[in-house]
Amino acid sequence: MDYSGWDRTYPRPQLRRDSFFPLSGGWTLNGRPVRVPWSPQAPLSGWEGAVGDVLRYETAFTLPPGFLPEGRRARLHLGAVDQVAEVFVNGVSVVRHEGGYLPFSADITAALRPGENRLEVKAVDTLSHAYPYGKQHRRPHGMWYTPVSGIWQPVWLEAVPERGEVASVRLTPDLIGVTVEVDAGGADFNLAVPLGQGRLLTAAGKSGVPLRLEVPSPRLWTPDDPHLYHMTVATAADRVESYFALRTVTTRQINGRARLCLNGEPVFLHGVLDQGYFEDGLFLPKTPEEYGADVLRMKELGFNTLRKHVKVEPQAFYYACDRLGMLVIQDMVNSGEYRYLRDTVLPTLGCKKRGDLGRGGGEKRRAFFERHCLDTIAHLKNHPCVIGWTIFNEGWGQYNSDRIYRLLKAADPARFFMSTSGWFAQRESDVDSEHVYFTSRVLEGRRPGKFLLLSECGGFSRRVNGHVFRGRKNYGYGEQCRSEGELTGRIRAMYDEMVLPSIPNGLCGCVYTQLSDVEGETNGLYTYDRQVRKVELEAMGAIAADVKRALEKAAENG
Repeated sequence: MDYSGWDRTYPRPQLRRDSFFPLSGGWTLNGRPVRVPWSPQAPLSGWEGAVGDVLRYETAFTLPPGFLPEGRRARLHLGAVDQVAEVFVNGVSVVRHEGGYLPFSADITAALRPGENRLEVKAVDTLSHAYPYGKQHRRPHGMWYTPVSGIWQPVWLEAVPERGEVASVRLTPDLIGVTVEVDAGGADFNLAVPLGQGRLLTAAGKSGVPLRLEVPSPRLWTPDDPHLYHMTVATAADRVESYFALRTVTTRQINGRARLCLNGEPVFLHGVLDQGYFEDGLFLPKTPEEYGADVLRMKELGFNTLRKHVKVEPQAFYYACDRLGMLVIQDMVNSGEYRYLRDTVLPTLGCKKRGDLGRGGGEKRRAFFERHCLDTIAHLKNHPCVIGWTIFNEGWGQYNSDRIYRLLKAADPARFFMSTSGWFAQRESDVDSEHVYFTSRVLEGRRPGKFLLLSECGGFSRRVNGHVFRGRKNYGYGEQCRSEGELTGRIRAMYDEMVLPSIPNGLCGCVYTQLSDVEGETNGLYTYDRQVRKVELEAMGAIAADVKRALEKAAENG
C-alpha cells in the first residue's frame, strides 16, 4: 500500500517545521490489520469485519537517528479520532480527547524508551449525539451516511525545543497588513516575509504581544488572484514556516441592499455544498492532492465558493482552498437530535418559525457544542479562504442561537455568521438565509441589515451507470435527469427563474447541492468516484458569467 501522499505532506501547513515523522501505515485494530489514517469503515483501510464501539489501535515505531537530540522533546499529533480517545506510549497514558473532528497532541518524551516504542490509541465511538456527529448514522439511508470511527486523519511526530517553542501563530489581516500574535513560551521571535525580487520584510516581537506588520504595495487575496505571503517565525531555539493573505469580509449597503463584500467590493458567492465524502476513503481521500482536485473541478465549472457541510476537514483541504482561490463557508458540526417531521417536512411546507430558547438537550451536550465551535474557530481562523460560519443547519440541535451568535462573533468579528441556515431564524445573525428545494421563486430579503443568501438549493438527480454507489437506494430531488444536457438545463432554469432575478433584490450567494454524489444521493455535479462530470462545462461557465453580470448591474453606482 502506498502511503506516500499523506507521508510526504506535512499535516499543518500554517505551522510547518522541518521535523516530521509520519506514523501512517500498517497498524492493528482489535488485533487485526488496518491501514491508518483511514477509518475502518473506509475501503482504503483494508479492515475486514464489523466495527464495534471500542477500537484498540496498536503500532510500533523507532525514532530515526538524530530525530530527538539533546534539548528537544517529542510531540505526538493526532489529526482526528472519533469520538473519545485515550493515547498510550509504552503503556503510559499521555493524552485523552473528546470529539471526533479536531486535532490534539501530547508531549510524549517522558514515556519514550531507546529503540522500539509501542503506541496505542483506545477509541470509544457510540455515535453519541452529545458530541458533534454530522451526517453519520449507524443505518445509512437517504441523507445519512456511513459512520466513521476511530482514527481518520494522519498521526505523526515532530521534535520541538524544550524552551522557545513556537506553539501557535494567530493572524488578523486587513487590506494593508496583518497583525501577528505568536505564542512562543515567553521567548522573543523574529518574522521574515519574502516580497520577491530579493526584498524581505522583517520584524521582531515578543511572545503573546500582538505585532503589526504592514506590507508595501499590498497584493490582495481573491479567488481570481489567491496571493499568499509566506512567512517564517523564529526564536533562538525554533523555526516554523507559515503564510498569510490580505483580505477583508464586510457587509455594505449598496443601492438600498445589504451586500457581502470581499476587500470592499461586492461579491456573489457562487457556490456548491461540499460534504467531504470520498468513495474509497469516506472522510479522508486517498491523497491530500484530491482536495485540490475537487477545488479545481468546481472552479472549472465557474464556482467560487464551497460550503463545507457539517464537517471539519484536515488543514490540507483549507490550504488547497487558500492557494487555489476558493471561498469557504464553514459549518459547525451539529450535535443533538434531528427529527425529520419537525426539522425538514414542516419547514419545507412553510412552517419556518420556531423559538429556540430552552431547547438543546442536556447541559453536557450544550457545553461541548459551544466549546467545539470556539475550538473550530481557533483551529481555522488563520485560513483566508474561510469567510463565514454556519452555526445551526435546518434546526438540528438548535438552541439559544442569539446567545451563541454573540459568543462566536466575539471570537471572530472579521467574518460573517449564519446563525440559522434554512429556517427557524431568531434575531441575531449576519445572514438572511433561505433553503429552496422542489421549486423556484424570486427571493426578497426580509431582514434589514442582513445580506440574503440562498444557502441550499437544487439537488437535481442524475444516475450514471457504472458510477453508482452499490447497496443503497438512490435518490435526489425531482425527477431523474437522463443526460448531462438535461441536468444542466434544469440547473439553468433554476438560475433563470430564481437566482438571477433575485440578485437585484439583494441576493448575495447561492449554494447548489452538491459537489459530488454521496453514497445513495445522486445529486452531485460529479459522480461519487469523481470519474464523471455530470453537467456541461461551457453551459455552467455561461451561468457563472450571467451571475457576475447580474451582480455588476445590481451594484452599479453603489
